[in-house]
Amino acid sequence: MTTATPSRTRDLDVNEISQVVTRLCQEATHFLPEDVEGALKRASGTEKSPLGKAVLLEIVENAAIAREQMVPLCQDTGTTVVMVEVGQDVHLVGGDLRDAINGGVGQGYTEGFLRASIVDQPLTNRVNTKNNTPAVIHTEVVPGDQVHLTVIPKGGGCENMSRFTVMLPASGRKGVTDFVLRTIEESGGNPCPPLIVGVGVGGSSEYAMFLAKKGITRQIGEHHPDPEVAQFEIDLLEKVNALGVGPQSVGGSNTALAVNVETYPTHIASLPVGVNLQCHSARLKRATL
Repeated sequence: MTTATPSRTRDLDVNEISQVVTRLCQEATHFLPEDVEGALKRASGTEKSPLGKAVLLEIVENAAIAREQMVPLCQDTGTTVVMVEVGQDVHLVGGDLRDAINGGVGQGYTEGFLRASIVDQPLTNRVNTKNNTPAVIHTEVVPGDQVHLTVIPKGGGCENMSRFTVMLPASGRKGVTDFVLRTIEESGGNPCPPLIVGVGVGGSSEYAMFLAKKGITRQIGEHHPDPEVAQFEIDLLEKVNALGVGPQSVGGSNTALAVNVETYPTHIASLPVGVNLQCHSARLKRATL
């Protein structure tokens, strides 16, 4: 009889995670990802509206200034969303993971002189916590012995335009398309287009919204591995840009840089759909420990 070799766990001190989160918070708010900046530059070359083209050139210039002078890309340094993939062979030591992440966020925002935007009681007092904590943390257990961190400073203007609905299954692709287009058209300039559009289809109500948020983290130009979904993304992007909302809602042919659809199996009686919009200041930084 063959004896299974026991898997080896790797100890990882959560203080290391905290230090990395501190760095990622500051880098994300100052450095626009290369894929986003490249897409904005390409959009400025294809934009049909003269005013829209001027806006895009200013956005690109803003990214260069932020990078060179180490100033935030936007005054709204956002809700800090942290997506954590924890390898199942990692043994976290030295404290609580959530405390470590929040400690890193707090240090990153105070040391980086970043605007604190989080209030502790959403209904009544709404007192600012002074260091942008607590973060919104999504944790998944994955194979392996590493921890993958994605830090997203999510601006309020675009997050406020998030939408969710549950359709009848017969609504199908047309229903999803109509909902996405209506969401973007009604949002106007609030989410600061050109956008990255995350669409979550399937699962349950809360999971569809998580999928939509996950969609905005995908690199521009990277399509869904399922060819049918990938084609749906291409079709949706064409329809979104045909709306004519344009950069910063001044009109034009570049309302979105990408539409990323994430799907998950769902109930026979349901078609949950979530939409999460990311502004042109699509701030995101990753690290692996």
